[in-house]
Formats: sequence, structure tokens, C-alpha cells
Amino acid sequence: MSRGPRAELAEKIAGEVVLSDDPGATLRKWRTDFEIAQTDLADALDVSPSVVSDYESGRRGNPGIEVVRRTVAALLDIDEQRGGTHIRQYTRVLSAGFDSEVVHDLREYGATIPTQRFYRAIDATELVSGTHDTIAGHTVIDSIEVIRRLSSDEFYDLYGESTNRALVFTNVTRGESPLVALRVVKPTPHAVVLHGIEPDDVWEHATDLARIEGFSLAVTSADLEEMLDGLRELP
Repeated sequence: MSRGPRAELAEKIAGEVVLSDDPGATLRKWRTDFEIAQTDLADALDVSPSVVSDYESGRRGNPGIEVVRRTVAALLDIDEQRGGTHIRQYTRVLSAGFDSEVVHDLREYGATIPTQRFYRAIDATELVSGTHDTIAGHTVIDSIEVIRRLSSDEFYDLYGESTNRALVFTNVTRGESPLVALRVVKPTPHAVVLHGIEPDDVWEHATDLARIEGFSLAVTSADLEEMLDGLRELP
């Protein structure tokens, strides 16, 4: 009998924590990814918030297997009680065969939003306007890992439910490789964002390719974690 999505995700989180050189930091990463406050996690575990803080900071040393198991279960329980948004998000990434080294974030929105609202959330500057001015989701991917590890069919899976979305490429130097890849994979998303560079750093042919393909092209130099935090504010 195959395991359910929750069991697969629980195994992934627990494995990352146990194998991490800094288990507390890894626990903190997952808690913040699930947008759960230390106080809420502490309530679910029936401990004081200082206990959670001590584990995450390393003041209590490495958490044992039982602590990790209970913490992971509590994170998933809280998310399910809130509607299971993050479980569904990570399940979709895992079911497509991706991991956190390839996909930083993948979400569908409850309704379409203006592309400019998306850009404001990640402090992006638009270089080319696309033929569409709204999106209904986003995918944040590592440009090097995507090109190195994924086939064209797997790349298309990154679009999630629809091409009506923004693809954000991290680990970008000039944006040449992502833009060339988008010439091969059809159809293209509504918006493409090159993360980690300034407008003057963009490959000289990038804007021409964006106009030919009809997608909006933008850049942002925001810190990765700050950008992901901004995306969590979207509906």
C-alpha cells in the first residue's frame, strides 16, 4: 500500500532534520516555511515557547528522534487545522519529482492577481511588459539545478496547474540560460523574474526574447528569504 502525501512529507522533513549539521536551524526553517509561530508550536507540543526556542537555537543540543517525530507531526497537524495549504504545496512539488534544491516555492492563488502586485511583493523591476497582466500562481526555482537536472517535460511540470503564473529563476548571473530554455519549452509563463541581479546585469538579448515570446520580464535583487517571505503575503 502506498503512503499518503502527509507521510511522505513527514519523512522528508524528519530526514532533513536528522541529517542536518544544524538540526535546530532546520527545524526553524520548516516552522517558518509553514508560517507557524513558536508559541503555536509550543502549545501543540505542550511545552513552553522557550523549549522550542532552545532547540532551534541549539542551546538544548540536538533533538532526539522522538522530539523530531513529535515536532514534525505537530507542524503537519497545525497546517491541516488551518486548511492544509502548505502540505498541498509541498506535496505537489514532491509528487512532481522535485526537491527543495530545485524548487524553493510553488503555489496556486485563490484568484488571479495583477502582475504588478506580484512584483511589488518581491521588490522587482519590470523590464518588458507581457501580453498578460495577471497571474494565478508562482514557482521559484534554482536556474542551475533546473537546467542541470530536469528534462523539458519535467521543466513544464514546474508550471503547476497553469502557465498563468510567474516563474522566478534564482542563482542567475545574466539570465541567458533561463531565457534560452524558455525558447524551447512551450508554452511560456505569463511572467519571468530573474532573481539576484540588477537591470544593468541582464543579458543583452533577454528583453528581445521576452518580447518575442510575449511574457513580462522583471528582475529583483531582494534577499532570497525576504523574497519568499514577500510571496507568503500573497493570497
